[in-house]
Amino acid sequence: MANVVELKVGLHCDECIKKILKAIKKIQADIETYDIDTQLNKVTVTGNVSSEEVIRVIHKIGKTATTWEAEGDGVTC
Repeated sequence: MANVVELKVGLHCDECIKKILKAIKKIQADIETYDIDTQLNKVTVTGNVSSEEVIRVIHKIGKTATTWEAEGDGVTC
């Protein structure tokens, strides 16, 4: 069964978005879909992946990511 991971991530510029997409694509899991909402600073990944895995790859590229439910904005570019 597919998991839906929703994260708050800083998406202030095109370069940020490119780096995040590249990192998500490198996850060694069965990712079915991914979506980036720049207005909400929200990244949604669907597939056989955990929120911890997605947060880890985003942190590796120097970005801050928090689960959508977590308090605080977690948004830095």
